[in-house]
Amino acid sequence: ATGSRVLLLQTVDTEYTADSVEWCPLEGCRHLLACGTYQLRKPEDQPADPESKSGLDIDEPQVRLGRLYLYSFNEDGSACPLVEIQRGDTSAILDMKWCHVPVAGHALLCVADASGSIELLRLVGSENTYTLQPFSTFALDKHCLALSLDWSTGKTGRANDQPLKIISSDSRGKLHLIRVNEAGPRLHDVATWQAHHFEAWIAAFNYWQTEIVYSGGDDGLLKGWDTRTPGTSVFTSKRHSMGVCSIQSSPHRENILATGSYDEHVLLWDTRNMKQPFADMPVQGGVWRLKWHPFHYHLLLAACMHNGFKIFNCRKAIEEKQESYTVSVSQTLPNSLVYGADWSWLYFRRLPQTQQSFCLGSFPCSDPEAGTTEVCNQKVVGQSPAPSSDRLADNDGEGRTRLQRGVQLLTENSKSSGQLHTVGSKISDDDPRLEGANSDSTLLATCSFYDHVLRLWKWQNS
Repeated sequence: ATGSRVLLLQTVDTEYTADSVEWCPLEGCRHLLACGTYQLRKPEDQPADPESKSGLDIDEPQVRLGRLYLYSFNEDGSACPLVEIQRGDTSAILDMKWCHVPVAGHALLCVADASGSIELLRLVGSENTYTLQPFSTFALDKHCLALSLDWSTGKTGRANDQPLKIISSDSRGKLHLIRVNEAGPRLHDVATWQAHHFEAWIAAFNYWQTEIVYSGGDDGLLKGWDTRTPGTSVFTSKRHSMGVCSIQSSPHRENILATGSYDEHVLLWDTRNMKQPFADMPVQGGVWRLKWHPFHYHLLLAACMHNGFKIFNCRKAIEEKQESYTVSVSQTLPNSLVYGADWSWLYFRRLPQTQQSFCLGSFPCSDPEAGTTEVCNQKVVGQSPAPSSDRLADNDGEGRTRLQRGVQLLTENSKSSGQLHTVGSKISDDDPRLEGANSDSTLLATCSFYDHVLRLWKWQNS
């Protein structure tokens, strides 16, 4: 689209291949970014088959290693605004989501992993840093991989009597409905049922009617379920021609659903009529994840595996229920499979023009919009896998660490009318704070297989 461009701000070597990235949506923690990795280690220690349609290769019994990273985005004008504040080795991570509401006074991150477990991690803050700490674990089933999860609180606002739930899918084609006891919190099994003949790649709530969930499987089927009568599908669609691996209900507009598949198409649906989608958007790559923008109802981010990522403007399609859309950004990334993508919840009016200054990195990246540049890589040679808070204590002469400076600047700027605006939970496209938003910037993050890279981007849309 005219006037739209994406700039690569930073690359981070995740060491293991990365497939999941999530910005925290809770106010006060929106500078935090979690990244999950999945490393397949065959008995002969051979790399995964590059010809497989999915880098996940879940069919064979193999060793699956994972690591969870937590980063802080520091809006202090530095060349490397993402700073690692924690890492921990885990079972391979296939999906993760932050809860959109605090639970027992904490922000919660839920992780689906290759051990077949759903784990809750709570965010604990101190004066200098944040850490994710294990809180509760729920085993789905024996001899399966937990492939996806979704919280019932996927949009702003929740009725006081609405229970907090998680839906998860596994490699045996089953769905698992789990209730979260918020006083604990503890995870309790509500229902488990067979949904697909092969891997159930994705499960997601209808955020407006949380009794309804959707699932997609390697059998190519998209299904809807009423959790009050689990096991009997409300509908079954064969509209996708290959495995369905991404589903997200719109958090802004009721009855709008986006789905993505290995068939390299994104479909938009009106949930009141699931016979046919009202828009079909080809992407030339398998669609592993879809994310609606936190504040703009018409923007949809797609992680398209070997074809990088795309941002769709779906305004006309949504408003007129017709196949009319534009591609605002189409960014290919050679030698990588983009699996994870997410929008930042931070809202920027003017980012500092410092992306042309660089700190030392280990590999170059090419940004077609900005020219070829060498960007920052956070990996430290010889660094242990333990949480890396020690290396943040590089004082600036005033007794403050780099992380403290970033957090302080983030707080100061969010209170001013200057360059950083942290958007409140009630903001919408009609909010006066978004006047002139078409010329503003949005941060987003992507992560990829094979090249094991987390990328931070700035999207300018004018």
